[in-house]
Formats: sequence, C-alpha cells, structure tokens
Amino acid sequence: MKASYSKYTLNFKRPSGTSRGVLKTKETWLIQMTNQTHFGIGECGILRGLSVDDRPDYEEKLKWTCENIHLGEEVLIAELKEFPSIQFGLETAFLSLSAHQKRNDAYQLFPSKFAEGQQGMKINGLIWMGEFDYMKEQIQQKIDQGFSCIKMKIGSIDFEKEIQLLQQIRAHFSADEIELRVDANGAFHPAEALEKLNRLSQFDLHSIEQPIAPKQWGEMKQLCQQTPLPIALDEELIGVFGLADKRQLLQEIQPQYIILKPSLVGGFQGSDEWIELAEELAIGWWITSALESNIGLNAIAQYTYVKNVSMPQGLGTGSLYTNNMKSPLLVSGEEIWYKPSHQWAELNTFFN
Repeated sequence: MKASYSKYTLNFKRPSGTSRGVLKTKETWLIQMTNQTHFGIGECGILRGLSVDDRPDYEEKLKWTCENIHLGEEVLIAELKEFPSIQFGLETAFLSLSAHQKRNDAYQLFPSKFAEGQQGMKINGLIWMGEFDYMKEQIQQKIDQGFSCIKMKIGSIDFEKEIQLLQQIRAHFSADEIELRVDANGAFHPAEALEKLNRLSQFDLHSIEQPIAPKQWGEMKQLCQQTPLPIALDEELIGVFGLADKRQLLQEIQPQYIILKPSLVGGFQGSDEWIELAEELAIGWWITSALESNIGLNAIAQYTYVKNVSMPQGLGTGSLYTNNMKSPLLVSGEEIWYKPSHQWAELNTFFN
C-alpha cells in the first residue's frame, strides 16, 4: 500500500467574517491511499489560527504519515494524537479504501439511508459576520430557502446591532417557527458575559456557542451555572486529548451542550469519546463541519447520520467555495442530501 498527500486551497465565493478575521481562502490537505486495485481518500482539514495542529511541522508530520502508512491505522492514529486533523484525514482514507474494496465505491463510508440517497438530514442555516445589512440579507435568504434553524455568528459588529437583528427575526418568527442559535466564538469578556447572555435570552435562543474564550474553566463553569440560556462548548474542546482530561473538563464546567468538529477533536475516534462522555453526563451534543471541502464534509455527514441525530446539525458549508470539488452532496431546503447518482469530480486532478 502507498499513500501520498497534496495541498489544496479552497476559495470563498464571498469573504466570510469570523471573530478571528475575514476568510478569503481555506487551506486543506488531501491524503490518497492506493494498493494495486483500489484507492481511498481523506481530508486533513486544518484551520489556521484555531486548530491545535497549526504547527510549523504540520507538513512534515503529514509526510511522515504517508511514508509510514504500512504501520497501519491503529498505530498511526495513536502516534498522531497531537494532530487531530491528520487523524481525521487518515481515518477517512482507510474507510474510503475499505469501501472501495467492499462496495467499489470509495465515498460510501458509512452505509445508511443517507449514503444511499433515501433520506436527508436537517441542518442549520449559517449566517456569517459582516455589516448589519449583509447579515440581515443572509437571514432573509435562509428563511426564504426554508431553514427552520438559523445559526448566527455574533461578536464582530456592535452588540446593539446584533440585538436589533435578533429583534427583527423574533418580530416575525416565533421560537416555534425559527430556532435561533448564536455563536460568539469566545468574543465576550468574562466580566460582561452574563449581562449579555441575559439580554440575549429575551429572544428565546436555542443556545450560545463559546461565549468567552477557552481555557477559562472557572469563569465558564460559573456562566454555565448562572446562564439564562443553554451554553455549548466549541473551541473549549480543542487540544484536550486524553479521555481523563475530557472527562475532567466536562465534569468541571458542566455545559448544557458540546459541539464536535471531527477535524479539530481527533476524527471519529475522538468524537466518539466526547459523545460517550457527554451522554454519560447528560450533556447534549451536535456535530458540525469545520470548512472542509466536500471530501471531509461527506465523511462528517455520513458519520453524523449513523449517530441517529434528531436536532439540526452544522453541515451546510459545502457551497461556500468557488472551487469545491463536484460531489453528490446537495442542500435542498433545510436538509443535506447525498445523491449517489451524481458523480464525484475526477480527484486525480487534485494531486500533484
């Protein structure tokens, strides 16, 4: 068996605002595994400035992984503990190779009604940060498209303007009609966070993601105890590797929800550990993509479906790019679907 990797740069259709700046491009890495008759492909979806494996030796580790593919998945996953995005790409590539061997389909990683195109999966509509009018325009578009769950990133424009946007939505749509989630990406100062949560709670929000920056366990614990609306941990989970450390974090902070991005938390194996702990501690969870190409998004969507989820998931990022590879994934209304009759792009063109 052989493995190779290639860098690929995704271009946003429109610059997308986050609390860490405006994104115009997204760097990603593809791993391809081949034997004499079959192939497998996975994506190492790194997010610069956020991923714990955003390190100078990242490509060196990717190269080492491909050179040592003979060691097998279990040994490599253990060795790559500090490189969760490579773990995710490697897991996906092994699943893909196995799927190609068993079903002659390298992209049906988790056989299910979703992967067979028989059922869709409800997702949230994502509203990017930006000027007031732009955010308002996005909200209207998502409502027109049929989304009943909208996730709005906050923390970049004036808080009063963000309150205004929420007021406008609630003036026309009740919580029964539109579920609202907000994501602060750690933008609030701990001293002001509770006051802001109290103000946000008047809009019947489903939840707020990461109100304050991670690694402030005491402050976050206090917020989760006093909050008038459910808090979901997101960035807080990044860089927490061991099972005992994961348990300690959840037991200490006791959040209402956690959000899992496989590229950031150690792939499917890492996500499974978080899910098992969360369910043991009666903490809710959902899964989102982290701006991967359709290779990574396909893997995450198929994995998510077999978890028997019921609430909307965060899997609507595939249409953000001008040069995402053609795939059977499509968003129809508020659901993501996989249509096996639609062809994947010829992926050899993405490898040097």
